Amino acid sequence: MARNYGFLVCLLIMILDIIAGILGIEAEISQNKVKHLRMWIFECRDPSYQAFKLGLAAIILLLLAHVIAQLLGGCTCVGSKAEFSNSTPNQQLAIGSLIFAWIVLVIAFSMLIIGTMSNSRSRKSCGIAHHRFLSIGGILCFVHGLFAVSYYVSVTAAQREKQRLQPRNPAGGAAGPTNTASV
Repeated sequence: MARNYGFLVCLLIMILDIIAGILGIEAEISQNKVKHLRMWIFECRDPSYQAFKLGLAAIILLLLAHVIAQLLGGCTCVGSKAEFSNSTPNQQLAIGSLIFAWIVLVIAFSMLIIGTMSNSRSRKSCGIAHHRFLSIGGILCFVHGLFAVSYYVSVTAAQREKQRLQPRNPAGGAAGPTNTASV
């Protein structure tokens, strides 16, 4: 008897993304607590090790949530535009969610990396002020969670739909073309 763990997987993905988002926002708050000198658009500030740790944890959790969604969701492939238009709505939703999940992942990952690396211990940055990279990356973690869960749900629904539509033979396997040759 196959068990359905879909709800738990969706819950795990959302929890990981929510925690990553909260950590990104907390890293931004921690970054803003360090001393800095500001003149017009230029700013010099000390790095915040706490913001570095929180940002790194947010990056790891974001990547872990994405990997879980991709590995446990499986693969949905479309080779052409015609094949996409002939696919089921669940497959189309899975492909769209996959594309948006990857786009949001790249943007959130980049924002979190930039914010985290600016808080590396080896740097004291002086230059044009750039704020809110960590908080924007954290907010995008929430958006990533929505697309990752949407991908997981739609790809598993498409797989179940595909299994239901395949005719079965009496032996229990999928019926397919048989190649019998007469001698």
